[in-house]
Amino acid sequence: MTEVSSDRAQEVASLQKTLGYEFSDLKLLNKALTHKSYVNEINENLKHNERFEFLGDSVLDILVSDYLIHQFTDYAEGTLSKIRAAVVNESCLAGLARKIDLGKYLLLGKGENLSGGREKPSILANAFEAVAGALFKDGGLESASRVFLPLLEEEISKFAKSWSFRDFKSDLQEITQNKLVCTPSYKVVNEMGPDHAKEFEVNVKIKNKVMGKGFGKSKKEAEQAAAKIALENFSDSSSAS
Repeated sequence: MTEVSSDRAQEVASLQKTLGYEFSDLKLLNKALTHKSYVNEINENLKHNERFEFLGDSVLDILVSDYLIHQFTDYAEGTLSKIRAAVVNESCLAGLARKIDLGKYLLLGKGENLSGGREKPSILANAFEAVAGALFKDGGLESASRVFLPLLEEEISKFAKSWSFRDFKSDLQEITQNKLVCTPSYKVVNEMGPDHAKEFEVNVKIKNKVMGKGFGKSKKEAEQAAAKIALENFSDSSSAS
């Protein structure tokens, strides 16, 4: 790997300050910031960042997965997978790359640079992964967690709170099967309003005890709402014990 010039070291010093991490081997960071277009057009002696992208993708997956497992104990595996996929994807990672102004540090070929490569979501997301991979190589998983988890937490929280990522009925069933060896049952207890604007009220029972009540414009929506309440009740009882 080619040595990093003093000018380049000075360039990336502000990125290291933003990350709150100083690389022991600056060549790793420089490689993470080197796009293949730069290697092809400008400096064939350098190595581009695609192998670090591959590594960084796994590093971010591990960080997000570990955080989800510890912070969202009442979420089913399928829901956790959906949240992780939403966070560790091109759009989200490109946004995080912009937050740390990663684009200005990239080494790009002239053509890629002129065509707006520093703002392309795919290039930014890949560079973000590559920097994660490089930092992992330089300082290990603990350092990677310290640097990248604060950046990821806000995105994780945003997606975790979104109803669109949760199947509350599946989550509730998984918990009751694991902890109580039973499955919830749902019953429509009331239908309100005219046919064109009907609202349903549903109770969910666990071992013959009503654990949640939900309302919705369809039976499915009401069941999901009831399951959500039941999960909250489970969470409250677990915290109390």
